[in-house]
Amino acid sequence: MRVVVALGGNALLQRGEPMTAEAQHTNVRIAATALADLARDHQIVVAHGNGPQVGLLALQGAAYDPAAPWPLDVLGAETEGMIGYLIEQELMNALPDGSRCATLLSRVEVDPKDPAFETPSKPIGPVYTEADAARATKDHGWTMVVEASGGHRRVVPSPLPLRIVGLEAIEVLLDAGHTVICAGGGGIPVARNTDGDMTGVEAVIDKDRTAALLALGLNADALLLLTDVPAVFRHYGSKDQTAIGEATPDALEDLELAPGSMGPKVGAAIAFVRASGKLAGIGQLTDARAILEGHAGTRILPKKAKPRRAGSSSREMPELSGEDQPVSVWLDDGGAMV
Repeated sequence: MRVVVALGGNALLQRGEPMTAEAQHTNVRIAATALADLARDHQIVVAHGNGPQVGLLALQGAAYDPAAPWPLDVLGAETEGMIGYLIEQELMNALPDGSRCATLLSRVEVDPKDPAFETPSKPIGPVYTEADAARATKDHGWTMVVEASGGHRRVVPSPLPLRIVGLEAIEVLLDAGHTVICAGGGGIPVARNTDGDMTGVEAVIDKDRTAALLALGLNADALLLLTDVPAVFRHYGSKDQTAIGEATPDALEDLELAPGSMGPKVGAAIAFVRASGKLAGIGQLTDARAILEGHAGTRILPKKAKPRRAGSSSREMPELSGEDQPVSVWLDDGGAMV
């Protein structure tokens, strides 16, 4: 099977952990073990998040020169290289001798008129205290939100991905037997200017939305969205929370999901399943194989299999066209397609 696996930035750097190189190395090593287990029997393509990492780089850049911060597209490219290197090295250590792996920087085209630029919603960087958040807002003009934990985080625009630039290069590597790491952080956000040239834009694309587009473009057999929670839950955080085992897209219409985390994951999974008729799974990183084989996580299936529970929201998804004709995975912050 060809499987696109999307690793959450928080799966690579656990919530509350110090944002150190040592902590990330440890988590990447755990991730590589799960990925290598899949890669022994399947052809895998690895995408990953970068929310904590890109936010840290932005903070470091602002500390160096508050008047001239590095743009988010450049910081996104830096995190693609950094995280891709860590994953590739640990994955090659975990795979048998003779295995092949390659990391690619991936540009992803967005619409410069996307309304997301007017309403920042994607959390990045560390969790701040109220006082530190107020200081960051004053010093850098950043938009901050309060998370469910009570901490504050910076939010930035998260436009919808239209097209993965260079999809054919990924295909060439896959055909040559490589495991490919690409579309990190949702890809480097670029848009066409009035002259028709590509330029970077100040945004971070949701990696789950890009992973769904990637899986469709590569005709993948399954999409796995891996994070630091074991499944999608109904009534998450309450005493009545219940893990959802298997569900169809139609059964996921009514869940209320966090817009900055699980909402886009469920929306991206629904979009892939409805467009492809294939499997999408959501769950814990260490359960990757078990999710694919039906023993863990939440599996979204085109038709009802084993009725367990269900949950989110969506409509019809357009078919994916060739690279020269952009196609949108139009998912709102609640996970619905628009």
